[in-house]
Amino acid sequence: MTESILQEIKQEFINGYVERGHPFRCFTLGTSQNNVPRLRTVVLRNVLPDMTFMVYTDLRSPKIETIKHNDIISALFYHPTKQLQISITAKAEIITNPNELKTYWENVPDHSKKDYTSQLAPGSPINLPENVIYSDEESHFCVLKLTPTYIDYLHIKRPNHIRVGFSKNETGFKGEFLVP
Repeated sequence: MTESILQEIKQEFINGYVERGHPFRCFTLGTSQNNVPRLRTVVLRNVLPDMTFMVYTDLRSPKIETIKHNDIISALFYHPTKQLQISITAKAEIITNPNELKTYWENVPDHSKKDYTSQLAPGSPINLPENVIYSDEESHFCVLKLTPTYIDYLHIKRPNHIRVGFSKNETGFKGEFLVP
């Protein structure tokens, strides 16, 4: 039975990537540095068959420096209509290989490309939002590849909530039911 739940998780990730309005499209990414947790909302950009997923970011963003020091992240997805929560522990890899990045960059809509070209790094202070200056030539685009090592599935429903923990091993994910 846990195999069908794992297939449901995979399908929800695919839906989050493919369907614009799907609740999994935007999710919470958590990192930690010096025992300080940091959370931010990111956009699901791609899902691979092994459930590895991709996020686009600016190479100068604070999360990059945090991941360089601690590459274990958490991700939280929530579907309010289905009352489905999926929490993931994953290993983050910062993709900077120009050939690999070029493939992803080609899929970024033109109107979104400027988000990776600001002269100042994300989080830098400015006087007014109109004061952001963009470059026509330099991009700070990079991709985070997030490879799950543990998945916690929680479906709130009556008469019984369902919770399953999936641990990754050499052949895939092994699930076991947990007390909700």
